[in-house]
Amino acid sequence: MRTFPALVARQQDKTYSVSLEQLGVGDLPPGELLVDVQYSSLNYKDALAITGRGRIVRKFPMVLGIDLAGTIVESASPDFHPGDRIIALAQGLGESEWGGYAGMQRIRAETAVPMPSSMSPEQTMQIGTAGFTAMLCVLALEQAGVTPADREVVVTGAAGGVGSIAVMLLARRGYPVVASTGRLEETDYLRGLGARSVMHRDELLKKGAPMESERWGGGVDTVGGQTLASLYAQIAYGGAIACCGMAGGHELSIAVWPLILRNVSLLGVSSLKTPIAQRVAAWESLAREIDFEKLAALSRIEPLTRIASVAEEILAGRVRGRVVVDVNR
Repeated sequence: MRTFPALVARQQDKTYSVSLEQLGVGDLPPGELLVDVQYSSLNYKDALAITGRGRIVRKFPMVLGIDLAGTIVESASPDFHPGDRIIALAQGLGESEWGGYAGMQRIRAETAVPMPSSMSPEQTMQIGTAGFTAMLCVLALEQAGVTPADREVVVTGAAGGVGSIAVMLLARRGYPVVASTGRLEETDYLRGLGARSVMHRDELLKKGAPMESERWGGGVDTVGGQTLASLYAQIAYGGAIACCGMAGGHELSIAVWPLILRNVSLLGVSSLKTPIAQRVAAWESLAREIDFEKLAALSRIEPLTRIASVAEEILAGRVRGRVVVDVNR
């Protein structure tokens, strides 16, 4: 019987341990699709789960990893067949259902979407949940009426996974992008992705008036906390912020004035339970719009055996762009 590596979280009293184990197909949970997993990725949420610093895991034992890309080996669904290449992101993976940090996995059919024919499994995980979320943010801004114009849009946490791809996607669609980061040494990298200019994150960490001078046409915020509050106070009339992260804090202290005096919109963006039609549309847009050469430049591949140390790096803010996980190494 074939065995394969898996990163498993097991409960221990009030906490849990995470370790690499060897599993077999018989160990996997029920699911319509048996997938030969090739790659996963490391997102901020994954790092919280691996280190036990966030309440991510909902039941035990749990194979971690909120992303996976691979090939179907067995299917009990009329929508998929053996040999089909698929992507599965979020939808409870790595939280309430066994996830992508395993050489093989069984998943529910509704979790999967067909892999675009123009993309490789590695490329889909260079995008992963982070890039998928970035696309959802861009689409949310467009649907809210934020269009490319003279007024700039800002991306916070711009050197991270979501931020890097948001900068790329917005610039490609013609938006004048300002990248906000605490790592000004990444200025050339961010300009290479299409940022018009780069600002230090401290500019948005200063607590100001509840409503300040109109500065931004819109924004993608991956940070939360005071950064989001400052950005919100500076959005111009009719603008919007797509909010998708809380690396800088989960509390938000704001006034209602920008909402009712400037018609500003706060748009919550989550990839957790995205409907299938929206997931397919987002992946089709990603396949058309991603610059794959730039995508490769902002990504690196790490073996599953190193994931614990790389998780510490991402939580410390030392990871630029995206980390692809080779689950078979």
